Amino acid sequence: MAEKHVLIGIVPQVISIGPGDQVVWVCDSGNIKIEFDANRCPFLSNVFQAPEGVRLLSGAPRPGAVATTYKYSLFLNDMRVGTAEVLLREK
Repeated sequence: MAEKHVLIGIVPQVISIGPGDQVVWVCDSGNIKIEFDANRCPFLSNVFQAPEGVRLLSGAPRPGAVATTYKYSLFLNDMRVGTAEVLLREK
């Protein structure tokens, strides 16, 4: 499975993935949490959390996820530090 990396601190506004890709978030400065709207999320879970220095993997998009953009909030040490989007492409 291909991975698309997001570096916390250098957050791209939009990351583009295909049906066989996953997003990887990494932060060496603290605990991270990624939170999508529970009703608009391309992955099986809408909340992802990891301690400092641990790679946070989204997994592949869930079956039936619509090809569109999905907004998420980014938290560092429980403080919201920004928003970004995942653009899910069709095959």
